[in-house]
Amino acid sequence: MNHFLTIFPEIAWPAIPRSQSAALMSILFQLEISQGRSPEELALQQFRQLGHVIQHAYQTVPFYRRRFDEAKLDPVKIASPDRWSEVPLLTRRDIQTCGAQLHSTAIPPTHGPVKSTATGGSTNQPVVTLGTGMTELFWQALTLRDHFWHCRDFAGSIAAIRYTGDSRARPPLGQQSDNWGVATANMMTTGPAYLLNIQSSVEEQAAWLLDCNPTYVLSYPSVLLALSQIFADRDWTLPRLREIRTFGEILEPGCRASCQRVFGAKVVDMYSSQEVGYIALQCPQQEHYHVQSENLLVEILDESGVSCQPGEIGRVVITTLHNFAMPLLRYDIGDYAEVGEQCSCGRGLPVLKRILGRQRNLLVMPDGQRRWPIFNEGERPEELPLFYQFQAIQRSREHLEIRVVRDGPLSRAEEEAVVRYLQQSLGHPFMITIICVDSIPRSPAGKFEDFISFVE
Repeated sequence: MNHFLTIFPEIAWPAIPRSQSAALMSILFQLEISQGRSPEELALQQFRQLGHVIQHAYQTVPFYRRRFDEAKLDPVKIASPDRWSEVPLLTRRDIQTCGAQLHSTAIPPTHGPVKSTATGGSTNQPVVTLGTGMTELFWQALTLRDHFWHCRDFAGSIAAIRYTGDSRARPPLGQQSDNWGVATANMMTTGPAYLLNIQSSVEEQAAWLLDCNPTYVLSYPSVLLALSQIFADRDWTLPRLREIRTFGEILEPGCRASCQRVFGAKVVDMYSSQEVGYIALQCPQQEHYHVQSENLLVEILDESGVSCQPGEIGRVVITTLHNFAMPLLRYDIGDYAEVGEQCSCGRGLPVLKRILGRQRNLLVMPDGQRRWPIFNEGERPEELPLFYQFQAIQRSREHLEIRVVRDGPLSRAEEEAVVRYLQQSLGHPFMITIICVDSIPRSPAGKFEDFISFVE
């Protein structure tokens, strides 16, 4: 049962919310309607809103005025599906080098306070973007949409293992609050939320989770894969756990399968970025993702800049629809995704079948072809040893360096089993060097990648 907060103590049900909560409820009501619209109707509304964004960008953002003028683009005519592809892509390098030229000189004061966000820089290309109270409001609304889509019990508890940016929430106790977070704090009462800093060992994380015994767990896929292995190895359980939520990294099929098998809970993923917020949320009925079209215009483009069709993989290009502090128009975020068929759940929101990662996560074959490496897909072969962490680094077209974190060294038979499995999975007899290490460092934002290529 949801206990919504009310501004009148004598009116408990139906609750009468305060203004901020009323705004959120209004957005949620509209999201409930819009998600059932057809893709064509959704696109019509997107470009209607985009017209306001483009006009604002042209009039108040020096970068876009110069870009539109140089390309001889009319900001009035360009906000249409048949003309939108004429707008040049915005790159990370553009954001880095242009800086304040991408900031609006006349941010609407009604959009609330301005806040800057810096990416973790895992690509060696950190970027700084601006947002407002308005963009925060839509982030909260989409957080609530995700909760309601998956029918979460707000009386339950959430335990999150994530990057904090400081020394908070250190083991063994972590940090506890009496509400799930800013999206729910002003709207309803919830169960407690527990937080543990990502800068903790898998042993500390496992012990902390046992103490919390939460209803929901939120963390990076790599963290949860390591935890599933240690819980399986020691026959531990989390008896109250209903759902595992993942974010921040690519969720591989094997990780999903391992977590569901060991913890006995479904896994729900989300696709987001620090620059734009939620990009796509997992469908309540399927394992694919629905683009959050009410807040972003998302394009999946092939190498020629043409929109991909279902089953095709392309670059993720994003346009923000409510950021008037620093509009991002056709921002090439650096990720790749596969387009999916329209969902049978009845939602008209576009489908992403898979999120695949960045270009540096592509394996380069000896003949120069690039392909997505697949590790840990499906059931793990019995002869493979257990790893708490695994990372493959491609040093050349013929050589892979494999870093593993585990209890004790590998035997010769175990090394041979790993090499055999990887060569078979990758479709080529790569030279493979296995190195046992105590830990594998994460990015400054706490993220982990299981494959990185340094081959041009």
